[in-house]
Amino acid sequence: MRTLLTRSIAGTEVADLRQAVARHATGCGLASPRLEDFVLAVHESVINVVTHAGGHGHVKLWTVDGVLGAETVDHGAGIPGGYPEVHRPPPETVCDGRGLYLIRELSDGVTVRTGPRGTRVEITMLLPVRRVRRRSPMKRIRVAADRQPGGFTA
Repeated sequence: MRTLLTRSIAGTEVADLRQAVARHATGCGLASPRLEDFVLAVHESVINVVTHAGGHGHVKLWTVDGVLGAETVDHGAGIPGGYPEVHRPPPETVCDGRGLYLIRELSDGVTVRTGPRGTRVEITMLLPVRRVRRRSPMKRIRVAADRQPGGFTA
């Protein structure tokens, strides 16, 4: 596993953090629209820390075996009432509560662990397969016609 970014979460630094996530995700090979999906999913997770968990926590961005991951951790009171297991959007009459739903919809995988001592959200996105052009182990030989009839040089 290679760690790309570790940073504390503070409400005033959310825009800078979002730009850093975008920069690292781009460097790993994500491109639109998957880049935008990943960045928005991580942003929603960070906003949940700021809005629902006292505004303090940390985020870690990592990559391993063709997967880009982000982990947000806070030390809030946890997510109430089994809400992390709900996989449908909240009713339109509710003003908030869409963060986890969006995170699930935008990413390839999500793990949520929550309790009275805080919440950990892990978001994963598969990276595109990079095609590596392999060079042949054989050396290229330049063949030129010799000036004499039937003769070649290598």
